[in-house]
Formats: sequence, structure tokens, C-alpha cells
Amino acid sequence: MTTTETADESSARAQLWGPSNRATTFGILLLITIAAFEHLGVSTALPRMLAELDGGHLYSWPFTAFLSATVAATVFGGWVCDRRGARVVLMVAPAVFLAGLVVAGTADSMPVLLAARVLQGLGLGGEVVAIYVLVAAVYPERVRPAAFGLLAAAWVVPSIVGPTLAGIVTERFGWRWVFLGLVPLAVLGVVLLVPTLKGLPRPERAGRPVRRWVPLAALAAAVGIPAVSWAAQHPSLGTLWLGLGGLAVLVPALRLLLPRGTLVGRSGLPRVILARGLFAGAFFGVEAFVPLTLTSVHGLSPALAGLPLTVGALGWSFASAWQGRRPDIQRTTLIRLGFVILSGGLAAMVFVAVPWGSPWLAGLLWTVCGAGMGLAFPSINVLALRLAPEHERGFTSSALQVSDIIFSATLVGLGGVLLAALASTAAPTAAVVPIDLVMAAVALLGALVFRRSSDDRV
Repeated sequence: MTTTETADESSARAQLWGPSNRATTFGILLLITIAAFEHLGVSTALPRMLAELDGGHLYSWPFTAFLSATVAATVFGGWVCDRRGARVVLMVAPAVFLAGLVVAGTADSMPVLLAARVLQGLGLGGEVVAIYVLVAAVYPERVRPAAFGLLAAAWVVPSIVGPTLAGIVTERFGWRWVFLGLVPLAVLGVVLLVPTLKGLPRPERAGRPVRRWVPLAALAAAVGIPAVSWAAQHPSLGTLWLGLGGLAVLVPALRLLLPRGTLVGRSGLPRVILARGLFAGAFFGVEAFVPLTLTSVHGLSPALAGLPLTVGALGWSFASAWQGRRPDIQRTTLIRLGFVILSGGLAAMVFVAVPWGSPWLAGLLWTVCGAGMGLAFPSINVLALRLAPEHERGFTSSALQVSDIIFSATLVGLGGVLLAALASTAAPTAAVVPIDLVMAAVALLGALVFRRSSDDRV
């Protein structure tokens, strides 16, 4: 590491953990870490929850309710941030998430549990958008790569120990404590942010776009995205109509939820928002089928089949930390490099999908793919907030999340369609090979879109 890089790292550390911002940084990290633990732990505890509440026939609904509420809160939270500031959202959203934890931990029926999941989704969606806006308001631009790198790292420990810890808690104390055990930490996270939130100025509203229809578009997205995702992952004649109905309400909403020109990669902010979706769609479009491939094709146990996802999270975290210490590297360079790395890693996953391939190659390749994501995701966030007018940081933050969710749901759903049409869960190779190649092509498309971009001319 050069002397300049060492100085940059020391300066960023001082800005993040110095007396003026220490409580803010710790509070943000705590809220994200708690959300990650809860998100990852639910999957582990869910079978026990459903058995106790007699809800086995509603297995997917806790996830669907959570996703729908998250989408709505993401959009509405960004709208409120631009009109009233991040302070309002960060005082309300964590309280809603906290209420969701308490309601889930005391639920005595499936309707109550589903209501709790809606509250958790509303709280998390609002939190994430407002935290992005807060990062832009509190930290200087050169420190933001490190700040977003920390947010990525906040998912690492939960990714490694979250499912296992949730399983232990469920076995020893009961599934309710997967939720209730996080309540004191959620309260602490809010308390740490209060001094900073009090000092935030209210945004000026003169001359700003009104965007009156955004709340309605948020509701449309909350209905449309889960409908399309469900139809794609459960293909049948009945779900075809559900998917078409979801598209009918979703497509018009996207005109309000994304910057104009996003889906065609128009230069500037729309191109950056598109990059977020391409990365998320390509990565999660393959990740959804990694455990299935390792268990069905290579006979690994579920525990070993999930190991590549853990090491992929580590690769993501280390790359995020690396880019955070190098604020002088152009963000577009890191985005382009991330696309190339991800494309190569996804294409090479073909050698895991075939029976004669090595299952142990999955760990190495998924670490590489995670590193590509870790280089690019924080860089996309930094660049998007740099390009966004100050009075539209909430809209921009929500657009990043919406792009992420839409592309992930669409491409994971495409993978489900290919699996149903070309193969089966018992022998998925015939579908997983084209899935890997299609997602690699999506990442390569992103590299081509950014091939001539620089931070001054995206």
C-alpha cells in the first residue's frame, strides 16, 4: 500500500469513527446488521413457526408479504426523504421494524405472523433508503466508498452465523426469540442515531418536482413485483394470468419509480441505476440455483451446499473494504471491472453444473463472483448519490433498490422457468448450464454499457 493510500485509509477511518460520527456509524451498522440477522434467520426458523401456527399451506407467504411491504416502503420512504428529510423516515421506520419483531415474537396465528412480516418489510424498506440519504448527508464524498463498504460488511457476519444461530435459538429457546432477541439491539441502534438526526436540516422544497403519483406507484409495485415473481417461479396457466396482471400494474409504475431512460441505459444516472439491476439480477439469478446444483448433481449435504454462499459473502465484504480504501480510483472503472469479474465467474459455474465437474470449484468461483459484486455495489451507490440532485437523493436511493428487486425477481424467475421447461430439481444440469451462461451474458452486457464511461461522463 502506498503512502497516499495509507493516508486515505486513515482519513476515512477518522471520518467514520471519529468523535463526531462514531455514534452515527455504529447506529447505522447496528440497524443493518439486525435486519440482516432477521432476514437470514427467518428461513431457518420458518418450518418450526409454520408447524406451531398450523400454516404449512402458506409456506411462501411470509416471504411474499415481506417483499411486497419492502418494495412499497422503499419507494414511499425515498419520497418522504426528499420532501421531509431522512430524519422523519429514520425515526419512524426502525420503530415499525421493532413493532414487527414484537408482533412476530408474540404471534399466535398465521394472520398475525403475516401482519408482523408486513411491518418488518415496511420498516426495513424505509430504513435502507433513509440510511443511503443519511450517508450522503453526513459523510464527505471521499469517505462514502468506505461507508458503503461498511454497510456491505454488515451483512457478512449474519451471512456466516445467522442461519446457524437462528437454528440454535429455535432449538434451545423457541422460534419466537429469533425475533424478540433482536429488540434491545434495535432500540440501541435508534438511540445512537438520535443526536445526528436532530441536527439534520429540513430539505428546501422550492422548485422541486412534486412527484404526486409516487405513493400510488409504490402500491402498484408492491402488488406487481411479487405477482410477477410468483408467476415466474410457479409457471402454470393460472399463474400466467397472475403474472400478466402484475405486469399490467408494474410497467406503468416503473415510469415513476425509475429515472427516465433507465431500462435502455441512457447516460448519466439512468445508466448507474440500470447497473445496479444488472448486477443483482445476474448474481442472484445464479445464486438461487447453487445449493440445488450441489445437492442434486453432486450429492453434497445441505450444509456443504450452502458453504459457497458463505465464502461468496466473504469475497463481497473483502472487495467492498478494498474499494473503500481507494477513493481515488474512478467508480466507473470499478463498476466495469466488477462486471467483467462477475461475467467470468458466472460463465465458469458451468463447470460446477455438469456431473463431471468439481463441486469444490463452486466455493472459489462464488468468492470471485462475490468480489465482483463487492467492487461494484458500493461504487454504484457512491456514483448514484453524486449524480443525483440533493433534493432527489431519496428518489435515487429508492430507484437503486427497485432496480435491484425488479431484475433479481425477473432473472430468478427466468431461471425457474428454464428449470421447469428443460430439467427438474432432481436433475437440473440441463437448465443450470444455460442459466449460468445467460446470467454471464447479462453481466457482460453491463461491461459493454460502461465500456467508455468515466466518472465525469457516465
